[in-house]
Amino acid sequence: MQNVVGVRFKKAGKIYYFDPGEAIINRGDAVIVETARGVEYGEVVVGPKSVPDEEVVAPLKKVLRVATESDVAEMADNRRREQEAIAICARKVAEHGLEMNLIDCEYTFDGSKIIFYFTAEGRVDFRELVRDLAATFRTRIELRQIGVRDEAKMLGGLGPCGRPICCASFLGDFAPVSIKMAKEQNLSLNPSKISGLCGRLMCCLRYESDHYVETRASLPEVGSTVITPEGEGRVIAQNLLRNTVSVELASKVVIEFPLEEVDREEDARDNKAVGVATVRDEIGEEGPSKPMEGPKVGADAEGREDSGHAGSGREGGAGSPSEAREERRNGRPRDRHGDEHRGNRRHDRHEQHREERQQGRPDERRNGQSSEGRREGPREERAHRPREDRGPRRDGMSGQGGQRGQG
Repeated sequence: MQNVVGVRFKKAGKIYYFDPGEAIINRGDAVIVETARGVEYGEVVVGPKSVPDEEVVAPLKKVLRVATESDVAEMADNRRREQEAIAICARKVAEHGLEMNLIDCEYTFDGSKIIFYFTAEGRVDFRELVRDLAATFRTRIELRQIGVRDEAKMLGGLGPCGRPICCASFLGDFAPVSIKMAKEQNLSLNPSKISGLCGRLMCCLRYESDHYVETRASLPEVGSTVITPEGEGRVIAQNLLRNTVSVELASKVVIEFPLEEVDREEDARDNKAVGVATVRDEIGEEGPSKPMEGPKVGADAEGREDSGHAGSGREGGAGSPSEAREERRNGRPRDRHGDEHRGNRRHDRHEQHREERQQGRPDERRNGQSSEGRREGPREERAHRPREDRGPRRDGMSGQGGQRGQG
């Protein structure tokens, strides 16, 4: 933190920080300070205060002294000589035939430099003019080209509102102004209505821009559907200053409603959905009155449940609500354990048959005949045997442990 005072050198000019040192300085005092262009006379507009280091432009210059009566008298003499210098410079410009408009002149406090401000349409070669002025005033000469906004700031005048223009009254810097700000405030885009004395967009368009943006974002958009105390309607206009909207109802009647009495259609729909979701959550916390159970199909359903496959705990298994819905959708019941259980039993049976063959024991089937005897029998006998004696067939395979038939 550093202790500083704010000094301004021109009316409505920028404020520069200086180190007050040990001097007692109050707001409104005239001081003599050291600047980059020499010793200057200024007025204290910000009293002593502490500011963060990042707000101070290094190196911080010091206040040399509080202005005395002789300093005030010398400053008044400089103001008088500035008027004489403007007249001499204007005459020299005409003599050199330069296309430039002289605006103002400024003497430094110690008289070591004279600064002339001018405007021009393009670049101007004023080197000969500078030499002529230096020979006339016997001091350093600086010519500085400025824009139209700075010109209006120096000359001053009355704005469309009837008051002195803002830039010459209190604005220290020029903030950017865009045509979008005029559109957001529903102003006429006629250049003569939104332009200032400088011919550019008026600085005051920026003053209320943030308020209009925030208010417009809170109001329903034009053309959207809203719910009002009088029923559903369509927004046809917004009043940003009164924070109201004009709504056209189904009966073609237009009524102006405050924002508090209007609900957007999507907001009302969301609120309804939230209410339904809350009811569902409450029902879900209480739980169903009776747990859901999968259907038991077939004569051996009870046996399969006792075999240890029931309640296997797999996600989405048999008996789950999703499978119950699938059964109702297909119109048929489904085995509680699906095809996987049946496939496992068939695999176990085939493994048992393979082990018996390897051990040399006969493979007894349902008809009491071994697979070896059936294989060695006559082809005609096997061909005319009834289906139940030949064993089950599946996919072109005989019932002999997955081996193909010889016929």
